[in-house]
Amino acid sequence: MNPYSDPMTELGLFPLPLVLMPTERIPLHIFEPRYRELVGECIESGREFGFVLATGDGAVHEIGTRATVAQVLETLDEGELNIVVEGRERFRLLELTTGRSFTTGIVEPVNDADEPAQEADVDRALELFGTLVEVAETPIDMPEQSSAQLDFELAARVDFDVEAKQELLAMTSPQRRMRRLIDLLELALEATQIERALRERAGQNGKVTPFEPE
Repeated sequence: MNPYSDPMTELGLFPLPLVLMPTERIPLHIFEPRYRELVGECIESGREFGFVLATGDGAVHEIGTRATVAQVLETLDEGELNIVVEGRERFRLLELTTGRSFTTGIVEPVNDADEPAQEADVDRALELFGTLVEVAETPIDMPEQSSAQLDFELAARVDFDVEAKQELLAMTSPQRRMRRLIDLLELALEATQIERALRERAGQNGKVTPFEPE
């Protein structure tokens, strides 16, 4: 049975102060009994659960990401789990439901508008990402330019704050999303360049060493 044959489905939800982008993989430590139950069911059945950003007052955002357990790293004695989850399709939370120990809700898919990213913007985003990787001196693989989810793949590889990631996740215009991603990459690159310059200056004790003749 195709789980997406019905556009509206009930999904177990995992509210966290994190945003999971489509294609992104992140490690999680599952310790609460209710979420051990949710994740355990998903592992056993192969089903997905909903990853949603929770705010400080307990509310959750409307747009979330379906997640699958990509790997079980460790099962601890008390039943706690260390896992890796992978982001899949986005969903819109229509209403919260009850009846389970964990949070559940009725969701529907989020579809993009027919507004593809401009080729020049794609090139610019890849250029910025490549420069950011070089400046940060972090070995990160470059996604394929032809990827249908290039914007999400790039966003998944940069440690943006949760507000920025949630903004990208909720946008339904690929064109606008790519342009916003470019803005974020430019800011990230500028901050990384400043951090690198300060680090190098600190390594020199912040002072110029004068030439001393023999």
